[in-house]
Amino acid sequence: MTAPALAPFAVRYRSDDAPRLLDDPGTLALIGFGAGAATSADPRALRVPLAPLQDAVPHEQWVVDAAVSYGRDGAVRWAAGGGWLYAAIELDEAAHGGAEAAAEYAYRRLGAFTAARPERHVQRIWNYLGAINAGEGDDEHYRRFCSGRARGMAPYFAAYPAATAIGHGGAPGLLQVYWLAATAPGVAVENPRQVSAWRYPRQYGPTAPTFARAERLPGETGLAISGTAAVVGHATRHAGDVLAQLDETLANLDALQAAAGLASGFDAASPLKVYVREPRDARAIAARLRARLAPEVPRLLLQGDICRRDLLVEIDGWRFESGERGAAVKGVGSRE
Repeated sequence: MTAPALAPFAVRYRSDDAPRLLDDPGTLALIGFGAGAATSADPRALRVPLAPLQDAVPHEQWVVDAAVSYGRDGAVRWAAGGGWLYAAIELDEAAHGGAEAAAEYAYRRLGAFTAARPERHVQRIWNYLGAINAGEGDDEHYRRFCSGRARGMAPYFAAYPAATAIGHGGAPGLLQVYWLAATAPGVAVENPRQVSAWRYPRQYGPTAPTFARAERLPGETGLAISGTAAVVGHATRHAGDVLAQLDETLANLDALQAAAGLASGFDAASPLKVYVREPRDARAIAARLRARLAPEVPRLLLQGDICRRDLLVEIDGWRFESGERGAAVKGVGSRE
């Protein structure tokens, strides 16, 4: 039986107040960043403790051209509409036995919830955890998280979707996981310049990271881009040089788009998040991005720790094939 056609989906950065954005028809999710982001009991709203490194404190708004329903299922908050699903969980790692056990619990809980829904195909995942680089060797927080994540994913994932994992400076032990799913599967995309993450050698931990470099979204919607950094093969390049790392990251984004069958470049419908380890580097990074990207490309700079201690910058985001998808929902709830 063929699944119904997916409604148009878009992601936008908006500086409006959260209540106004949540009132917009078609709002599937609203992600706020930093202490200045408003809290809300609405299940679609999530505040991520990554400090913006720019004057405005925008929200990331997911919009579908369809009616949206939403609610809670125990610890899971969710919203669905037009064949798309937002599902999120946040928890205290200590209350679930530590980083590894908490990651396994979060993925099993989200996985069971999503598997029971028509929007059961996970496209894109975000993971935000505190003190991501704390600990030495295999006791590093990120390595523990990767082991728990892999066990939690095992019952529900036949293939790995796109993903990001970034360290935040919020409450110790706070783990946030949220994802985008759909009624139809996407297609994983790998970067020919990089070893697939799940094939990393043992030097990066007992359990390789379980994600694809990007995901072609179903319905020819576009490309969901995983956290991308200055990694070639499996090795970090340009340690200590943030601008060289940024240039290498942009080269990886070009190669990833080519692997997905897309021409290189981003436009106004394709927002990017730029995670910056050291706030002092933000100005130089912003200047380089102004020189390398078209001025209309939305970008949000956030202070966040990258999963490897020698990585200084990482970029994730969306590459829609044209502005048509964004235009299709541009008028939905617009208060410009």
